[in-house]
Amino acid sequence: MIINRKILTLDEFTIQQLRQFPSATGELSSLLRDIGLAAKRINVEVNKAGLVDILGDAGSVNVQGEDVKKLDIYANNQLMGVLKHGISCAGIGSEELDDVVVFDDEVSNNSKYVVLFDPLDGSGNIDVNISIGTIFGVYRRISELGKPCTKEDFLQPGNRQVAAGYVVYGSSTMLVYATRRGVNGFTLDPAIGEFCLSHPDIKCPPSGRIYSVNHGNFFQYDEGVKSYITACQKKDKTNGGPYTQRYIGSMVADVHRNLIKGGIFMYPGTIDKPKGKLRLMYECNPFAFITEVAGGKATNGKERVLDIQPTELHQRSAYFVGSKDMMEELESHYKK
Repeated sequence: MIINRKILTLDEFTIQQLRQFPSATGELSSLLRDIGLAAKRINVEVNKAGLVDILGDAGSVNVQGEDVKKLDIYANNQLMGVLKHGISCAGIGSEELDDVVVFDDEVSNNSKYVVLFDPLDGSGNIDVNISIGTIFGVYRRISELGKPCTKEDFLQPGNRQVAAGYVVYGSSTMLVYATRRGVNGFTLDPAIGEFCLSHPDIKCPPSGRIYSVNHGNFFQYDEGVKSYITACQKKDKTNGGPYTQRYIGSMVADVHRNLIKGGIFMYPGTIDKPKGKLRLMYECNPFAFITEVAGGKATNGKERVLDIQPTELHQRSAYFVGSKDMMEELESHYKK
């Protein structure tokens, strides 16, 4: 069998990056590989979801007040398990759990990082075979090494992230992660069971022709959002149009498409939910970090998402993220 050595696996890529920094400890690389392992396990169950008893509701409600899907529980346990048994994570926060989980043992207490994640975003689409995903953000802890991590380690603004990423379980399974050095995408090769570098140095196009928003809530949005959506519908070839609405209802899938092709994703606050619905720590911050590293922008309509100081673990936020030029046009409608 001929092996293409031009293709790097996730492990090879992280090791190659590590070699560029002789003083690096390798903890972050190890942590990213742990998350990749959990993603492979989750992918196996996602792919056979229709064949085993993991579809549908688990009969419980999470801290968000949402019905928990059986695959949500499985994904949460896999991520928590690999991070607990690794050497790089001091504790985790999950959208599915009421509070943080501190890994209080000698190895974990000396680990530099904590991880916040949404184990299975878009899980309401599991039963109808639509792309779903995992989202994560990695923070360097601010508490004293050698002792258990604290809740303050998790309540840091998004600009303190050292890495963030997501996994899309779709027609192919893809892991995308960002550090301050860049954004890289890896596609799972089922023949060898490894994530392989397929999208090196991802850059978000400065503009696009796709806007993603729940149009059914149009009359619930504030005037700035309604003005921008109306402008998107009136675009023609003379001003970069026509724009096309594409809204899957799975944030990972929507933002991933816009990151690759150019576009804007909007989840504004509404009259009923003025603070928005998306979770700042588990969804907004990771995608804001990834998109900004790739050249895009992310705001809550008033300020940069990554500058928001969180006050609670499950804080919600209005959210706009995407191509730089489209985001700036949105901001111009807010200013009007």
